[in-house]
Amino acid sequence: MVAVALPTLAQEANFESLTLSGAAPTASVSGFTNGISALSNIAGRDRNGIICAGFADTNPDHIMVLQQDLASLTLQVNSGGNDTSLLVQGPDGTVRCGEDIDRRNPDALIQDQNWPAGTYRVWVGSHSQGQRYSYSLSVSP
Repeated sequence: MVAVALPTLAQEANFESLTLSGAAPTASVSGFTNGISALSNIAGRDRNGIICAGFADTNPDHIMVLQQDLASLTLQVNSGGNDTSLLVQGPDGTVRCGEDIDRRNPDALIQDQNWPAGTYRVWVGSHSQGQRYSYSLSVSP
């Protein structure tokens, strides 16, 4: 039997990458959703049991590099209130998903603790397949 290596981290990102450290823990990047593939194909649920809903490109939209462990991070999508979704896959394969900020703002949000140093793949999607929304993604402690 021959083992086949999957090109998970070798995928190119569709848009800008971002690098964060304790000295520079804030960044912002932009792009647009391209809702073709179901995020549930990457992960059905995240590490907290949240359903990974929405549609995005098969390649990650952004690569996020954490140069050191960070106690907490918030990733927030701003598309002007469109119904977006968010999936982040960590260096160890751990997945975090986010949806609506609140009932009045359907832009996606992830607020979580314990982010180990390493390379993360980030998908910004739309709740409905085929929706294309311009967005900015901000990351902060």
